[in-house]
Amino acid sequence: MDAAYVSADDIRDQFSKAMSAMYQQEVPQYGTLLSLVESVNRDVLEQDAALADALEEAGELARLNVERHGAIRVGLPEELSLLRRMFAVMGMQPVGYYDLAAAGVPVHSTAFRPVDDEALKRNPFRVFTSLLRLELIENPQLREQAREILTRRDIVTPEAQALIARCEEQGGLNATDADAFVQAALNTFRWHHDATVDRATYDRLHHEHRLIADVVSFRGPHINHLTPRTLDIDAVQRRMPSVGIDPKAVIEGPPRRRCPILLRQTSFKALEETITFADSVAGHHTARFGEIEQRGIALTQKGRALYDRLLAQSQQLPPAKDNDAHQAQLAEVFEAFPDDAATLRREALAFFHYRAVAGVRVSLPAQIDADTIEALIEQGALTCQPMIYEDFLPVSAAGIFQSNLGGEQLGGEQRDEYESHANQAQFERDLGVAVIDEIALYAKRQQASLDKALAALGVTH
Repeated sequence: MDAAYVSADDIRDQFSKAMSAMYQQEVPQYGTLLSLVESVNRDVLEQDAALADALEEAGELARLNVERHGAIRVGLPEELSLLRRMFAVMGMQPVGYYDLAAAGVPVHSTAFRPVDDEALKRNPFRVFTSLLRLELIENPQLREQAREILTRRDIVTPEAQALIARCEEQGGLNATDADAFVQAALNTFRWHHDATVDRATYDRLHHEHRLIADVVSFRGPHINHLTPRTLDIDAVQRRMPSVGIDPKAVIEGPPRRRCPILLRQTSFKALEETITFADSVAGHHTARFGEIEQRGIALTQKGRALYDRLLAQSQQLPPAKDNDAHQAQLAEVFEAFPDDAATLRREALAFFHYRAVAGVRVSLPAQIDADTIEALIEQGALTCQPMIYEDFLPVSAAGIFQSNLGGEQLGGEQRDEYESHANQAQFERDLGVAVIDEIALYAKRQQASLDKALAALGVTH
């Protein structure tokens, strides 16, 4: 890339911080949430020096306070494809395919995010992006009306589109254009109090599914949450009421563990916001909320299979009366999942970053295998750190969506009987590219770190 161009990592960092500032203005409670998360993280690092040292050594401490993920929903394939091009300016690629229809949410999704180690350390900003499944609207008249409403809007400003095209043509943006791009791109994600439909149309869409009304009834895909990362989500959940925040009933994802895995999420309840419909009728809309996440180690295919089996087993249990009981039930089921890094590594259940230790002399066999790797670790020649899970869990995402679309017990006008309609091929056609397989990506990053470490020890692996 030309030296005169701003790096995609810098543009992403600038955009992420601008998005956070905008969302804090729009949703003041988000600022309270950030302060709470920062306080909890500070307490954890002060109390756990080993964790603080490990994060520092891995180069992951600096990213903690800037780390965010947003979530948006678009209505048309053209919108999805255009956002892919927008996020590419920021070095973000579509990773993973998520079918949420089976969990009662008529969308399928991907996560735009950076993919290489250095970009993730710089700023791991992610945007979970869902495309409305218009074909799942049973009423043909309503389906076509929703489609027609969506075709009348432009979610990306002409200025932002021009800057995206310029970046594609010349391979980057200079500082002036990068600043202009960030400001123009922000407009796509702003909240608008004016709906684009009349009250009667909104009610029909809302009756079909609240999320459909949220996607179709507004000028663009307003950011509906912007999530900071905590090192102790249980502490955040406990402390939310003390700062005036009403948390959702249960923490989504795996239970609390000594060696955290995958992703745990909670949120505060969605805000009821005043809006004005196109026929000048005043009303209310509920969509935006505050989410918090705790990230653990990424699991291999074998690890994910074990996780999915235990999760399915836990879902057969009677509903727990509160979060403490829910976590206790989960913890009992997940006793079958090893809870120390060494076992996770030896049993190939999780991914790790490997690094050579300078100055350690080792004797190496001609053939390097898994036993050799273990011996090098025991000799102190290799160290390994858990690889952070950078992606999402469909069941948890659906749980967050549903808890903020009308309570965690769905009822009334809310539908939850969609069958699985996974269609990755169609999603990729709409997107314009294939999504990256996240498991393959973790495996590639692990292998690259191991090859680099062994080369530093004088071995070609």
